[in-house]
Amino acid sequence: MKIKQWMIACVTSALLLSCSNDVLEPQQEGNPTMQIEEQFANVHFGDLLPFEVTAHDELPLSTLTAILYYGEEEVSRTTIRTKENGTYTGNIEVPFIKGTPDGTATLEFILVNTTMKRASQTFEVPVSLAPYPYLILVTADASYPMLPTGQPNEYAATEAFPSTELPAYIKTPVVDEKGRELLFGWDEGSASVAEGSKNEIPYVSPVGGTYSVTFNMRSFETGPFFELLLNGQKMSMVDKDNYRIDIDLTQGEEITIEGLTDWWVDPDYFVAEGDQLTFLPISGRYRVTANLVYNWLRVEAMSGSNYASLQPDGTGALWVIGDQVGKPSYTANHVGWTPPNGLCMAPVGNKKYQITFVAGESVNAAEINFKFFHQKGWGGEFSSQSLTTGSDIVFIGDGTNGRDNGNLGLVPGTTLETGATYVFTIDLSAGVDKGVLTVVKK
Repeated sequence: MKIKQWMIACVTSALLLSCSNDVLEPQQEGNPTMQIEEQFANVHFGDLLPFEVTAHDELPLSTLTAILYYGEEEVSRTTIRTKENGTYTGNIEVPFIKGTPDGTATLEFILVNTTMKRASQTFEVPVSLAPYPYLILVTADASYPMLPTGQPNEYAATEAFPSTELPAYIKTPVVDEKGRELLFGWDEGSASVAEGSKNEIPYVSPVGGTYSVTFNMRSFETGPFFELLLNGQKMSMVDKDNYRIDIDLTQGEEITIEGLTDWWVDPDYFVAEGDQLTFLPISGRYRVTANLVYNWLRVEAMSGSNYASLQPDGTGALWVIGDQVGKPSYTANHVGWTPPNGLCMAPVGNKKYQITFVAGESVNAAEINFKFFHQKGWGGEFSSQSLTTGSDIVFIGDGTNGRDNGNLGLVPGTTLETGATYVFTIDLSAGVDKGVLTVVKK
């Protein structure tokens, strides 16, 4: 009897499990219908496009969704709850996307009832750039009209502006009942103008007095900006204080910088003879960032579009992160234990890397506490087991001698000579776990 009850229980459980694995599709019923008047004329990028839909079904309704497509790409969507028959109104955004040409968008309406039965209807909607009679340039202290220049989609404000530096954003007037005020400001991430932002665009004019600020509504091209050229190639603005370029450089190549003079010359990367700079490290791809605050060209080794890192064969890059160092000034531009501030050692060839400091300027003469990393960030790093030195100036910490493992310190009783130059070189020719550090005073 017990065996029979057990078998019945097993069969019952199996049947229940089998049933639970069956997915029952809901039975779609009803007949949802929509009545939509053609109401989509004179539509412009940036509009809030109104719509009115009369919905009906003998069964309860659920939702009404409006979807806008540019080509096959969905760019905007809005959903309204529709519990009962009636007329529903709403708005759908017509996105203002950089570089989008005038054309015909597709507007789709989907009505769904509570059984998931649906009906859809589509409209072709011509969309164009609004014919703005003017734009408005907004600074902290004033606003200036930007008028059409005669070039397609371009506007300009020409004034005797109070300074060559003119942080500002741009806004549009509202041209009709569907339109809205659009804002164009600076996006730090892309270092370019973005719609929807009031962040100030860092305009800089090369001349004072009367000059023009231009903006193209279609391409978002704008200016003026401070312009720097490295070997004839334009450097891209990161922000108002930094310009950047990724470029292939050749050892011994003459480097030209146009747009600013009186650069602080980093002796690890350049030798200066008059107005001429010569590139010192091995040939390769580098990121050069011109910092206008310190008149400094930060040079960093690259692997494709990423920062280079140490490879198992000893090639690649080494980075300095830690306290009491910074270029061109350790007090004004301190590296600290902040990886984005890390300094790239110059790869000088034969798996050797060097970094040069001037005591009292780019390194503290009385104290140091930094270490060498395999990448510009946390991860691989040199320790007292993988790096040795015979220097009588610095020692490598082992965790028991006054410094954490791998951190450098000055030999007790030793200070650096203020104004003297010290070259730190790491030789990895014997292997990445057999590095040798030398420190030479020049």
